[in-house]
Amino acid sequence: MFLVGLSGGIASGKSTVVAVLRELGCAVIDADVIAREVVQPHLKAYQRIVRYFGTEILLENGEINREALGNIIFSHPEKRQLLNSITHPEIQKEMLKQILKYFVLGYRYVILDIPLLFENNRLTKFMKYTVLVYCDPPTQLSRLMKRNGLSQAEAEARIASQLPLDEKRKLASHVIDNSGDRESTRRQVLRLHARLEDSLDFLWARLAAGTIVAGLGGLVYLLLRHFVS
Repeated sequence: MFLVGLSGGIASGKSTVVAVLRELGCAVIDADVIAREVVQPHLKAYQRIVRYFGTEILLENGEINREALGNIIFSHPEKRQLLNSITHPEIQKEMLKQILKYFVLGYRYVILDIPLLFENNRLTKFMKYTVLVYCDPPTQLSRLMKRNGLSQAEAEARIASQLPLDEKRKLASHVIDNSGDRESTRRQVLRLHARLEDSLDFLWARLAAGTIVAGLGGLVYLLLRHFVS
């Protein structure tokens, strides 16, 4: 089994690509979903966030108000770093658990949907391939303004807070261009899936795992014979 990192930019259409991958039966681990789960009330990350950022970031039901917290870290890089230092270790532990689950189930590859994959170079080294969901800058700006009801200046500020898509494109091993219609994007995803399914990396990983299991089985057998006799 091997890992495939999937990322994009704000309003580039990554969710559209993920939906197609799930339809194909691919194993997809969503870092955003995990990020919401690890900050549920009473968990360790939740307690540390409330301690450092205060109770004013909480909703009436006690859950973290993601929009309020996002507004704080958006204009304060040092607070964003603090938040990341709290949540990232917990997110990575949960991702590892899910990767092991899919390995045991025999999946050829696992897709890690990570919004800031290319901004965080520490993660890319664990990926056999990286995939960027791209769209041209004018389309990205237009989609974001329409989706979030933002002014042009507000949308441009949100886009500027991330690494530009054209820079990410240079770092990715595969690019899905989502500037066009949904069917064009779907065809690209199908081609990518076919290439990943045909990869021999899966074969070697399963052979290696099989060899290790067989070796352990042989050792257990010899030990049992020794103690029985």
